[in-house]
Amino acid sequence: MRKGGRLQWEGVVRSLQYREGLPLHIGGRFSLALQGHEHYLRLGESATVSLFGPVRLPGWVSKLSLNERFQLLGRGPFDLPMPTRADVSDKELQACGLLRYEVETGTLGLVCSMHERAMLEFCSGVTGAALVYEADALMQAMTTLRPQQVASMLRHCQSVKAKRLFLALAERHGHAWLSYVPMDGVDLGSGKRALVPGGRLNSTYQITLPGDLDEQLG
Repeated sequence: MRKGGRLQWEGVVRSLQYREGLPLHIGGRFSLALQGHEHYLRLGESATVSLFGPVRLPGWVSKLSLNERFQLLGRGPFDLPMPTRADVSDKELQACGLLRYEVETGTLGLVCSMHERAMLEFCSGVTGAALVYEADALMQAMTTLRPQQVASMLRHCQSVKAKRLFLALAERHGHAWLSYVPMDGVDLGSGKRALVPGGRLNSTYQITLPGDLDEQLG
């Protein structure tokens, strides 16, 4: 920290990515919150900074006095490299579904998942009705996803559940971009998937979702 500075989670992540040189990026739900969807954060909870990468966090991270906590979620569902070195180009990052997000003017941007990748990362961790409701609320706001970027992320995503949930929710909200997503090379697996017992089957993507999604959106 600079003299007189205040310890913040952004500085911690910047240190991990640029000073420690760790292949970590901000992803999933927190990446979406950081980029303008913070109203979907759970009320009353301290923020959880979701990090993806094939490494362990240094021991000093858990000893910091911060309201936010850090959650390391492993490599995540993608078979993509995680380039976070300071000199990596924006083009290389984009190919991996990543970008540099400038939290504070004049500082190095934090490497984060783009919306397309972040939604799939979040969908891969959905394990029950409550998280399906949350994914559905987030997907409702995903009106400007880019079809080619979505296709690239789907091809590199190794979680069949994440891909089917992502597509089923996009279909449910009638997003215009969905019809322009080229599905060649996208493996959606076989057989049915059930996220909740007694739910409603999406016949297109063969995944069972809660039957009360409309009620949850209010």
